[in-house]
Amino acid sequence: MYKHLLVPIDGTPLSSATVDQAVSYARAIGAQLTFLHARPDYAATGAGALLHAAEPMAFAEAAAGNARALVAKAQAAARAEGVDCTCLIRTSDRPHEAIVDAAREAGCDLIFMASHGRRGLKGALMGSVTAKVLQRATLPVLVSAVESNFPATDEQRAVATIRDEHRSLASVLNALLQLLEEAQQTGRSPDLALAGAMLFYIERFPQRLHHPKEDEYLFRKLRERTNECDALIAGLERQHAEGDTLFGNLRQRLQALENGAPGAVSALMEAVKGFVQAQWRHMSAEEQLVLPAASRYLQPEDWTEIATAFGANGDPRFGADADESFAQLANRLHNLAAKEP
Repeated sequence: MYKHLLVPIDGTPLSSATVDQAVSYARAIGAQLTFLHARPDYAATGAGALLHAAEPMAFAEAAAGNARALVAKAQAAARAEGVDCTCLIRTSDRPHEAIVDAAREAGCDLIFMASHGRRGLKGALMGSVTAKVLQRATLPVLVSAVESNFPATDEQRAVATIRDEHRSLASVLNALLQLLEEAQQTGRSPDLALAGAMLFYIERFPQRLHHPKEDEYLFRKLRERTNECDALIAGLERQHAEGDTLFGNLRQRLQALENGAPGAVSALMEAVKGFVQAQWRHMSAEEQLVLPAASRYLQPEDWTEIATAFGANGDPRFGADADESFAQLANRLHNLAAKEP
C-alpha cells in the first residue's frame, strides 16, 4: 500500500476537490501527503524583469504570488483530518518536471493528481501536464479526476466555496500560532505588526464576510426546509454572535504584549490556542453536520441562491471586491510569515 503521496495543486476548484480526495485517501490508507505548488517563473517574463530592476520589493511580492496561501490551505485541510503532511513550493515554467522531481526528492511512492484536460481520459492525456508527468514519472500516477467529466452543480460550487473559506481562515490561524510558537521557543518578541494584521484578518474575514453569509443563506434556507437542525444552527449562530467578545480578548492580549507585560507571549499563545480549538469545533460542526443535512433537504433553487451568495454574489452586502481584498490580505500574510521555501 502507498505510504507517501505527492499532490500537485494549482488553486483551481478542481485542485481544491483533489486536495479533499487526497486527504480522504491518505487517511484511509494511513499515508502521508506532500502538497506541491509549481508557480511560474515571474522573473523570466518581460514584466517581471522590468519590475525587478525598478522595484525589487514589489517584484518579490509579485513573484511570491499566492503560492504560500495555496499550500497553507491544503495543509489546513490535512490537519483537520489528522493526516501528516508537508508542503513544497517550486518555481518552474515546466510544472511536469517540477512534479516528478519533487516526488523523487520527497521519497513519494505515488503521484495523486487531477487533469484539466478535455473530456474523457484520452482527451486528458493529450498534451496536458498529466500526460507529461506520465511520460516522465518512474512511479505510479493516480489521475483522480478529469475536470470536463465532472461539471459542478450549484450545490458542489457552494459547498466547495464554504470549505475553501474555512481553509483560508484555518491557514491564517495556523500561521499566527506558528509565529507565536517561534517567539516562545526563541525568547524573542514576535513581529507585532504581523501578529496584529493576522488578528485583523481573523476577526474581519469571518465576522464581516463569512459568518453573515452562512446566517443569511445557508442557515436560513435549511430552517425553511426542516426543523431537524434548529438546535444545532442556533448554537452556531450564537457562536457567530459571540465572535466580537472573543476577538476583544485576543486584542487585549496583543495589547499587553505590545506594552511589554510579563508573560504576554504565553498569555496570547494560550488565548489563540483556545480560540483555534473553538473555531475547529465550529467549522467541523458545519462541515460534518450542517452541510450533509443541507444536502438532504435543500432544493436546487436553494443551492443556486447559496452558490450565488458565496460566489459571484449579487448581494451588495457581500460583494466580490470584499472577497478579493480578503484573499489578497491572506496571500500577503502568508508571504510575510513564511520562510523562503
